[in-house]
Amino acid sequence: MSNLLEGKLALVTGIANRWSLAFAVAQAFAREGATLVLTYLGERQKGAIEDLSKEMNVAAILPCDVTKDEELAALTESLRALGRPLHAVLHSLAFANREDLSRPFVETSRSGFLLAQDVSAYSLVAIARATAPLMTEGGALLTLTYLGATRVMPNYNVMGVAKASLEAAMRYLASDLGPQKIRVNAISAGPVKTASMRAVKDATSILDVVPQRAPLRHNTDPSEVADAAVFLASDLGRGVTANILFVDAGMQVMAY
Repeated sequence: MSNLLEGKLALVTGIANRWSLAFAVAQAFAREGATLVLTYLGERQKGAIEDLSKEMNVAAILPCDVTKDEELAALTESLRALGRPLHAVLHSLAFANREDLSRPFVETSRSGFLLAQDVSAYSLVAIARATAPLMTEGGALLTLTYLGATRVMPNYNVMGVAKASLEAAMRYLASDLGPQKIRVNAISAGPVKTASMRAVKDATSILDVVPQRAPLRHNTDPSEVADAAVFLASDLGRGVTANILFVDAGMQVMAY
């Protein structure tokens, strides 16, 4: 099969660089025929995303700081100005203070906890509210999570709690938006060497463990995550909502 997203308009948030999972998803969406809208945070990032997306069918590259309601409102209006329905949205946004990832969770600051929740979890609610009115033909809202939402992972700390909140938000959004034929799902990706992973102390050491312990005996490849996103965003995933799809070589079933 090919062109699974032909004629679809897809919004992809959270591209940081060419190693981002969001970039892999954008590439896969473009490969399958989707027209893309990409977001950026700050003018410096805008140029990088323009360079990365040169070979993709991109309708617009728009600013979006999810901590600012005015930018979310502007995103809605910019999408509406394109004059066509939105069919898929990828939420790939997370942030926590580095110090809150490097010290024991019990020492998490109040401000650090709230920041991680705002950017990493509430932003899914905000993005859903900004985009759902434009998904007039139904569609798919996807987010990215990690096993640290349900299991204690060394040094993941406040981000694990934020991911747990994100997963709960995904389920409630699926219930709210289902009558509009909008499916809401999460992909729980295995460890991938991204900028986010490098922010977690000693996290890259797990890349040595997964090939020895995971049932498929290999680390997660970004293309595997991207193809799963294509499935969920396409008509092939039309009956799937409120789910967490693990794309981690089976690591989630292992006890140690």
